Amino acid sequence: MAPICNEDTRASDLVRHYGPQISGKAILITGVSPGSLGESFVKQVAVAQPAIFILAGRSVPKMQGLIDELNHTHPRIKVKPLMLNLLSFTDVRKAAETVNSWTDVPKIDVLVNNAGIMAVPYKLTEDGFESQFQTNHLSHFLFTNLIMGKILASQTPRVVLVSSGVHRVGHIRWSDYNFNEGKTYQRWLSYGQSKTANALMGLALAERLGSRGLLAFPLCPGTSFTNLSAHGKDDLVAFAADLTEMDNIYGNKWFAGMADLKFKNLDQGAATHVFAAFDTSLVEHNGAFLSDCHIADPNKEEVYSWATSKVDAERLWKLSEKLVGQEFKY
Repeated sequence: MAPICNEDTRASDLVRHYGPQISGKAILITGVSPGSLGESFVKQVAVAQPAIFILAGRSVPKMQGLIDELNHTHPRIKVKPLMLNLLSFTDVRKAAETVNSWTDVPKIDVLVNNAGIMAVPYKLTEDGFESQFQTNHLSHFLFTNLIMGKILASQTPRVVLVSSGVHRVGHIRWSDYNFNEGKTYQRWLSYGQSKTANALMGLALAERLGSRGLLAFPLCPGTSFTNLSAHGKDDLVAFAADLTEMDNIYGNKWFAGMADLKFKNLDQGAATHVFAAFDTSLVEHNGAFLSDCHIADPNKEEVYSWATSKVDAERLWKLSEKLVGQEFKY
C-alpha cells in the first residue's frame, strides 16, 4: 500500500514503497554535509540498494563520515566522492569534466541538485555574482548542462532541484540580480530569487528535454533545522524577523512568524526529495513544483506564479547561458 503523502510523510516510508525504482540506479547528489537533508536522503535511499552514489560537495573530508557509513552498512553500493565548489565556475567545469571522464559511470539516472546556502551576508564570487544566486542557481545550471550527456544516457533520466517555499519573496531581479553591488541587498530577497531560479530551471529542463525522456521537478522540502541555517542560529529572532518583514511586503498572509511553522525532522525533510526522484505518477506532470510530496497548489499559496511561468523560465535560461558564458542547445 502506498504511503500517505503529506507534510508528515517520511523518506524512509517512501523508500520502502519505491524500492523497485531505486534498486540499481546511479544517483548523483550535491550537498551531503553532516546534518543536511542531502545526507538524510542518501542514508534513507541507500536501504533500497542503488548501484552507485556520487556524492558532490565542496569538502570531501566533510563527506568522509557518510562515505565510511555507506561502505560499512551497504558495501554493495559503489560510492564516489566528487569535489564540487559551486562558488567557482572554473571548479564546476573541473567537476563536470571529472564526471564525464568516469568510464565506470556510463549514465546518471537521477541528479539531485540539493546543495545551497541560505540568507548569508552579501558577497560576490570570483566570477562576480552574488553568492546565493551563483551557488544555488548559476553553478547548478552550468554543472547540470555539462553532464547532461550522461543524464540522457539513462533510460529514466530525472533531475531534482531543491527549491524552497521562500521563493514567495523573490522573483528574478532581471536587471539587478546582484543587488546593485550590495547597496540594495536583503538576504531573504536574494535567497528567494535563487529559489525561484531553481523552480524555473526545472520547468525549462522539462520543456526542452521532456521529449527526450527527461523528467525535472523542483520542490520545497518544508522546514527543518539543518546546517543550512547554522549561521542564523545565534540571532534566530532577527533571522526570522527579516523574512517576516519580506512576507509582509509581499502580502503573504499565511506566514506570521516562526511560531506558525511546522518543523520536520530529517527523515520527513528528505521525503519530498525521494518523491521527486522516484515517484512514477509524476510522469504526466513534468516540470511541476512539488511540496509535501504532492504537486503544489497555487490556490493555497504553495507555489507562486513567478515560479511556474514558462515565459520566465525561457528568459532565465537565456540569462543563465549569458552569465555562465556558454549556450546549451537541445
